[in-house]
Amino acid sequence: MSSGYTLDEIAGWVGGRVRGDGSLRVSGVATIAEAGAADLTWATDSKYARQLAESKAGAVLGPDDLPESSLPAVLTKRPASALITVLEHFAPPAARPASGVDASAVVAPNASLGDDITIGPQVVIADGVSIGHRAVIHANVCIGPSVVIGDDCELWPGVVIRERCRLGNRVTVHANTTIGADGFGYEFIDGQHVKVPQIGAVEIEDDVEIGANCAIDRAKVGVTRIGRGTKIDNLVQVAHNVQIGPNCVIVAQAGLAGSIRLGQGVVLGGQVGIKDHTTIGDGAQVGACACVAKDVPPGARVIGMPAIDGKQFAREQARLRRLPEMAEQLRDLIKRVQRLETAADD
Repeated sequence: MSSGYTLDEIAGWVGGRVRGDGSLRVSGVATIAEAGAADLTWATDSKYARQLAESKAGAVLGPDDLPESSLPAVLTKRPASALITVLEHFAPPAARPASGVDASAVVAPNASLGDDITIGPQVVIADGVSIGHRAVIHANVCIGPSVVIGDDCELWPGVVIRERCRLGNRVTVHANTTIGADGFGYEFIDGQHVKVPQIGAVEIEDDVEIGANCAIDRAKVGVTRIGRGTKIDNLVQVAHNVQIGPNCVIVAQAGLAGSIRLGQGVVLGGQVGIKDHTTIGDGAQVGACACVAKDVPPGARVIGMPAIDGKQFAREQARLRRLPEMAEQLRDLIKRVQRLETAADD
């Protein structure tokens, strides 16, 4: 952790201006509720002004229109973007293996390693592997035959990259994720499940980041593809032959069945499940815990089980919350009708 920076220095990083004492030094970054006197907190919107009034933070990073408060402030047009810059400066360096190839690593003689590469302890690199320049391979990573890994990639401990898979440039894969395991394919023949050979591969394009404990399955034939710039959270399952477009966001515990197609910029919330052979159009958003059983058009926002239009879902939920009240009204109406019928009979 850095010993600290002045507000003037921080304003210089983010192209902002200081309101209050620019010489004030902060040594950490914390949330509004948890920040202490030595911390910088942040408010990306003026609606957080009330919470700031109760905060013990030393200073705040906020938008240009942040209301006046007792806290010194660094004000900027784009506080969310500025926060990224601030966190980069305050972040402690990540622990990485020593540069070069660790003596305990097992590297096939015909593997091709780029310049300035880092290979950690107990790494296994098989025949025909090609790894680009400045790659960082942490401990206990296993890279199968004929894998291609581009420049500036980082594979964290325990990652497995199976045979013939390809990673582009600047790909990050977090701990214990497996890329290229067999797709889940069986036929029930003569009273038993017969495995369908999975002879394809996985291709991951540039600037993709994949979280911890994910599974990206190889294709039955062809490739399972993760488009450039896509970000995948922890504990995500991507089945065989899935095609994910560029710049998608897939949140934790989402499950994508075989041969799904995701367009550009699709967002899947946590625990979303998608049926096989389904297409999600460009820019569509699927809310958390939704179950998608049919195609979703471009730009749509869906949620629910099964997933439906978000506005329709909200209307239905509002009506569902009124059911107990409506049940009472219905009982009253039944009693009134019964009394009227009895009176008519008399």
